[in-house]
Amino acid sequence: MRAHSESARAAGRRVALVPTMGALHAGHMSLVDYARANCDELVVSIFVNPLQFDRSDDLEAYPRTWEEDSALCAGHGVDVIYAPTAPAMYPEGFCSKISVAGLSEGLCGAHRPGHFDGVTTVVAKLFGAVAPHLAVFGEKDYQQLKVIQRMARDLDMGLEVIGRPTLREADGLALSSRNVHLSPEERANALCLRRALDQARALAAGGESDAAAIKDVAVQEINQTPGARLEYAEVVDAEDLTPLASLDGPARMALAVWLGSTRLIDNDALN
Repeated sequence: MRAHSESARAAGRRVALVPTMGALHAGHMSLVDYARANCDELVVSIFVNPLQFDRSDDLEAYPRTWEEDSALCAGHGVDVIYAPTAPAMYPEGFCSKISVAGLSEGLCGAHRPGHFDGVTTVVAKLFGAVAPHLAVFGEKDYQQLKVIQRMARDLDMGLEVIGRPTLREADGLALSSRNVHLSPEERANALCLRRALDQARALAAGGESDAAAIKDVAVQEINQTPGARLEYAEVVDAEDLTPLASLDGPARMALAVWLGSTRLIDNDALN
């Protein structure tokens, strides 16, 4: 992979990377299409990263759809699929990790110990192998995006990390590889995330600046939905992800909700 990218870069070609764990859907492909329009050599990585899973059952259940993923990539102009094996990424004796303090500690980080160390470590390895000028991530995993942007900046990785808007189903549910695990009833109830975000946005747009009041409407929406279990709802600074007391600057509402055994996340800008 590195030899291929070095050859492309030596020829003056701009290399872009879209890192994924496979089970590709239209949300992933919107990132691919953006990258395709902004590079000469487009790489999609497919690697289900064991380091970022805090539950072995979640790792085993993660959907793996290689044939479908390959066809989607071919149809969207991807030049290279980089799909390393776990032993290649983490050979015997592997003992290094990258941690981003602060940004990785709240929200999902508070509920999934070690998750973001696993994310940053694998992404650093992907950046090292692919040597991209540009890497594209979705805003649905907003905390992940901010953590990776900070890592790339702090460690002088010499690439641009771009976030792109969340793609949604017609009814507003954020596209996610985990949606396939939802039963029909859970799928219907999962719309509580979108409703909670909409109500929070509407309150903020109406002039409410108290973060606790905005959070309360979202929490109430989740709690009144059958089968939905709230993990967190937070109003945070859009850049450093610290919890806010009031909306004095750019703010984001972030949610994590369980529907049965499936954990869904979503977020949206409040201003």
